[in-house]
Amino acid sequence: MNASVPAVLLTSRELELPRYLVARRVEVVTRDQILSDVWGYDEAPTTRTIDNFVAKLRQKIEREPHQPEHLLTVHGLGYKFVG
Repeated sequence: MNASVPAVLLTSRELELPRYLVARRVEVVTRDQILSDVWGYDEAPTTRTIDNFVAKLRQKIEREPHQPEHLLTVHGLGYKFVG
């Protein structure tokens, strides 16, 4: 018997960030790259925006948000998706 996975409602940006990271899964993506490519900002208002966003997204998609398995932080560099 398959355990059912609960449905999760994501905003368009919450869906776009994992798509972006999956497409670049062999590399670490910087916060500035995410702000430029996903948010569309030429100049980053603050990279902390990404950190807060990722924390909220992990609450929705990770089994253990404080010990993520998929949306990983690479300290000092950025983020990476592991599937």
